Amino acid sequence: MRLLIGVLALVPLLAAAETGYITDTLTLGIHRAADTSDRPFRNLQSGQEFEILSRDRFYANVQLPDGTTGWVKSAYIVTNKPAKLIVAETAAERDRLAAELAAAQEAFAEPAAAMNALKTESADLRAQLEQGTARVAELEAQNEDYKSRLAQYSNVVPLTWVGGAILICLIGGFLAGLWWADRQSRRRHGGIRIY
Repeated sequence: MRLLIGVLALVPLLAAAETGYITDTLTLGIHRAADTSDRPFRNLQSGQEFEILSRDRFYANVQLPDGTTGWVKSAYIVTNKPAKLIVAETAAERDRLAAELAAAQEAFAEPAAAMNALKTESADLRAQLEQGTARVAELEAQNEDYKSRLAQYSNVVPLTWVGGAILICLIGGFLAGLWWADRQSRRRHGGIRIY
C-alpha cells in the first residue's frame, strides 16, 4: 500500500516535468544535496538542456539527458531557450540553408545558362523577324507599285517590239526597193541588168 501511495505521489511530479535550460553566460554547479550545500560534482554551461523533476522557490531537482540527476539553484533556470542556444541553432540553420542554396544554384547553373542562351537566341530571332517583316512590307509596296505601272501600260506595245518592227520594215523596204529598182532597170533595158 505504501508503495502504491508513493507511486501515486510521484505521478504529479512526472506529469509536471518540463524542459529547462541554464541561462546565458553562466556556469552552474549541479549538486547531490537538495540545498546545494555540498560541492558540485559537475558544472553545467549556459544552454545545457535538462528535465526538471521537481522545483521549489530556491532549488530544483533536475535530470540531464545522460540520466544524471542532481540539484541546482532555481534562480538560474529558465524555461525558454537562452539567446546563446537560439543564436547557435539559427547559425546552424543559416549554414544549412546556405549550403542548400549553393547546391541549388549549382544544380540550376546549367539550366540557367541554357535559358539565358535561349533568351539571347529568341531576342536575335525576334530582331530578324522584325527585319524580315519590314523587308516583306517594303517588297509588297514595290509589288503594288509594279502592279500599278503594269495596269498603266497594259495596252502599250513594248519598245523593243516597236524597234524590231521598224528594223524589219526598213530592211524589208530596202530589199523591196532594190528588187523594184532592179525590175524597172531590166524592163527598160530589155531584161539586162545594168548597174
